[in-house]
Amino acid sequence: MRTQLGLADDPSVRINNFPFLTQAISGRYRSVDVTANHVAVGPLRDVQVRSQLRDVSAPLSQMLGDGPRTVTVREAEGTVRIEAPDLERLIRDSGDVAVDKLYIDGIDADGLERAVDDGADPELLTLEPATAVRLGGTVDVLGQDQQVTIIAELQLADGRVQITPRDIRFADDDAQMPVALQRTLSRLFTLTLDPGALPLQVTPTTLRASSGGLEISGLTGRLVLGAGAPA
Repeated sequence: MRTQLGLADDPSVRINNFPFLTQAISGRYRSVDVTANHVAVGPLRDVQVRSQLRDVSAPLSQMLGDGPRTVTVREAEGTVRIEAPDLERLIRDSGDVAVDKLYIDGIDADGLERAVDDGADPELLTLEPATAVRLGGTVDVLGQDQQVTIIAELQLADGRVQITPRDIRFADDDAQMPVALQRTLSRLFTLTLDPGALPLQVTPTTLRASSGGLEISGLTGRLVLGAGAPA
């Protein structure tokens, strides 16, 4: 798995379902999870890579033998997770406004409605909650730290993540944010991220925000791992 995923270190491998011995003797495993943490991809330094292999065929005689080993997989789901500290570092490096303690979270339809009720642009209601993200953190405004919250739209194109702010405000709803600062923060948080290829040649199809990070996922069909794998 380390060679197949092109990793510097051995990944974590977990064989799911019970009993293990029955699966091992038959050489067929319903689900195997493979996880690699702290992977460097392009400008990103702390990416998590996860794969779930389903209906895995690994004959016991071959696994215990001295010859080459080949594993076949009916289906694989791959996920790349970009953590908040990585995103914070990229934002800090790309702009002239200091950003600290960045957080990432999803936002549902009720959250979008509440934001509009609190004065946000009604256009937020046209966003699909699955493609929306709430960002927040501390920014330096004229030498003073201010908490800001941002609702942005997520898009996935050619495997790249596009983050486009749709609403920016101080966390303190009573404080009015100057238009010039809104424009500056909008530029700062408008980002395109390239997390590289998904593991095992999975085609990325889904992008979502989860607590603390952004996740890109996709599925692929039959795979061959090991000696019989295609170049």
